[in-house]
Amino acid sequence: MSAVVLATVCAVVYGTADFFGGLATRRSRVLAVVVLAQTAGLALVTALLPFLPGALTIRGLAWGVAAGLSGTVGLVLFYRALATGVMSVVAPITATTSAALPVLFGLATGDRPEPMALGGVALALAAILLISRDSSPAAAGRGPVLAALAAGAGFGGFFVLLSQAPDDSGMWPLFGARLVSITVIALLALGTRRTLRPGPGALHIIVAAGSLDMVANVLFMLAQQRGMLSLVAVVVSLYPASTLLLARQVLGERLNAVQLVGIGCTLAAVALIAAS
Repeated sequence: MSAVVLATVCAVVYGTADFFGGLATRRSRVLAVVVLAQTAGLALVTALLPFLPGALTIRGLAWGVAAGLSGTVGLVLFYRALATGVMSVVAPITATTSAALPVLFGLATGDRPEPMALGGVALALAAILLISRDSSPAAAGRGPVLAALAAGAGFGGFFVLLSQAPDDSGMWPLFGARLVSITVIALLALGTRRTLRPGPGALHIIVAAGSLDMVANVLFMLAQQRGMLSLVAVVVSLYPASTLLLARQVLGERLNAVQLVGIGCTLAAVALIAAS
């Protein structure tokens, strides 16, 4: 299976995981959702280790731990930005930064996509901005904007650092990433005396979100092993499109005209990258 196909499926699964995560946060506290979802993901990747074998090495685990720390910092800063800023400003800044960082890293380290693929990358970045916009006429201050930029760097760093693990590491880097992430968030919850108990009827949704997120991580690992990081990461970062479509179909939420244009740009971007 080609890298672009894997990355596209990965984006759909990431978006679905975020949809379930969003439903869970309506019934439970955020830190409880994060810890329990990531615990479910850890259980899944542990079960997959015998079926997706790889060499357990210090180097592979170290890259995974570094990726986990980067992603955890990004997550904490993202929620901080949402708490102090406006989602219509914070979300597009975070999403675009998280996509742009792996692209720049890939180009700097030797990726040379075809001109058509580069056009797809540019269109994809524009699509992320459009999809992430809502209709709220609001603005964010300097603090939330900086936090959103740092959160995007944390998420982008997660992709970059995972891609540096040896190809023969299998899923061990994901195991290390998820283990350190759970540890850090759990300690944060304990330090702030936040409950980790899920709300009524939320546990199965949280498990679904965490399991799907880990499936998406596995797909990302497989995709970046088969293709250029600068292309794979930007396709994966189109995941908000599937979240929006699910919200429309399941919850009846309406998409504005800008978001519909963004979804159209998403399809065109994937087509350009796949055709290159």
